[in-house]
Amino acid sequence: MIALLASACTTNRRLTYFGNLNTGADYKSDIKNNIEPKIQADDLLGITVSSLSSESNTLFNNGTITAPAGTITSTGASPMAAKNGEGYLVDKSGEVNFPVLGKIKLAGLTKEEAAELLTNEIKKSVKNPTVNVRFLNFKITVIGEVNRPATFTVPTEKVTVLEALGLAGDMTAFGKRENVLIIREKDGVRSAVRVDFTNKDLLNSQYFYLQQNDVVYVEPVKAKGLQGSASSFYLPIISVAVSLLSILVFALRR
Repeated sequence: MIALLASACTTNRRLTYFGNLNTGADYKSDIKNNIEPKIQADDLLGITVSSLSSESNTLFNNGTITAPAGTITSTGASPMAAKNGEGYLVDKSGEVNFPVLGKIKLAGLTKEEAAELLTNEIKKSVKNPTVNVRFLNFKITVIGEVNRPATFTVPTEKVTVLEALGLAGDMTAFGKRENVLIIREKDGVRSAVRVDFTNKDLLNSQYFYLQQNDVVYVEPVKAKGLQGSASSFYLPIISVAVSLLSILVFALRR
């Protein structure tokens, strides 16, 4: 009976995302929460330099290290091709060791700001250079009550919590949609916040767009634990009761 009640409680829970959106009218809101991610230590950057001089291109595009398998290169190659991709590792001081320029600090900058900084430095020796900067190891982790918990390396720096759940196969029926935990590390500080997937306010939250190394944890509802404990505790009792009933019926028939 307890197991059945636990199951009934689970089916009556709110399983709809953004359930308070008005179904009778279109929802519109200006996007103000898309924060551009900034470069930090241990990031792997794809940096390419193009100019009219082939010699300069060769010079500035040397000296890179191999990117981890499964990342996406700055040229948009497939994950399989990315095994042979290249990148620049940001060290603990926030610097990359770039050909000709030597060590240059990029931590704390967006990829556009980093590209502008590199362009200004390279301009001193090359005419009209074009610099492209991309993240090669932008990753997020989704764990808990989802169908495919894992760490995902994404080819773009713009990923929402909904896309993250999509990568993880969505929440299970036991996922606590009203209280999803997001853990974030930024500027040497680790923070944690809980968001409600049943509330439309999440769409305008600063945590709607995930950032580098974010962890999304979907808690299980209490009904799952209750269901498991009820089954493990009461099934042996039920089994004994059925056995005793069978013996009683057999004795009465004799």
